[in-house]
Amino acid sequence: MKKLYRFTIGLLVAGLASAWAFDASANYKEHCARCHGEDGKGKTRTGQRLGAKDYTDAKVQAALKDADALKAIKEGYTDKRSNRRVMRPTEGLSEQEMKDLVTYMRKFRKK
Repeated sequence: MKKLYRFTIGLLVAGLASAWAFDASANYKEHCARCHGEDGKGKTRTGQRLGAKDYTDAKVQAALKDADALKAIKEGYTDKRSNRRVMRPTEGLSEQEMKDLVTYMRKFRKK
């Protein structure tokens, strides 16, 4: 009986983790990939025009704090040098979905 219980709990946890990964991935593709690229490198036409950072770069990842990334998702981002809005706020996502986007983006980092 204990084995069945552990197996059931294991399936539940795996299912939830899989659902989270799908939601974060789907949200990234819908809201972020156009500029940041599906690979996080920012090498899309729009990303290059707007100066999107390469999130596979460990130095870029280290310089970006989670709170700043979350703020950019919520409020958009204005380039301080040019004072030009380069990222609009992401709409239609819950606070948790925005946090999940930050976590998902961190997975692009190469060592």
